[in-house]
Amino acid sequence: MELIQSFSVDHNAIVPGIFLSRQDSVGGGTVTTYDIRLKRPNREPVIDVAAAHSLEHIIATFLRNDTDWKDEVIYWGPMGCLTGFYLILKGSRAPREIYDLILRAFRSVADAQDVPGTKPENCGRCLMHDLGMAKWYAAEFADYLTENADRDEIFVYPRSQRLITEDGQEFYDS
Repeated sequence: MELIQSFSVDHNAIVPGIFLSRQDSVGGGTVTTYDIRLKRPNREPVIDVAAAHSLEHIIATFLRNDTDWKDEVIYWGPMGCLTGFYLILKGSRAPREIYDLILRAFRSVADAQDVPGTKPENCGRCLMHDLGMAKWYAAEFADYLTENADRDEIFVYPRSQRLITEDGQEFYDS
């Protein structure tokens, strides 16, 4: 079975940032999936589940209400590994082109007075939210993006080196 693209990224070398994960042709157009990585995989603690849930609600609401981007947003949600989020947008843009959007989204969390959509009829786990920690993670990531905006490594995935033998066997780096 072919290894999917997101598993070919060297997770030992990835840093927090905004990365192009994949592009797909859909209905005559392009949709792009971005990896919005807040934590270094396998190196630092993951995002707390309740805080990630709150960030999902707050930032999804921000993105879907942003005047310039709301018609481009298809999806915003957490990664299963809890080191970041996926953003799917219509069209094809380089990660640097969505930097300002992502920075504004994470900065907006500081102004949140509550988490939108947390009533039982709106949310599948309405009691699992932590606004205080969501604000902390959002500020940490926004500050990191600001401090590192000129570094290419926060916009370009590190790739794993794969040795492939003549008979097609694939060996993975460690």
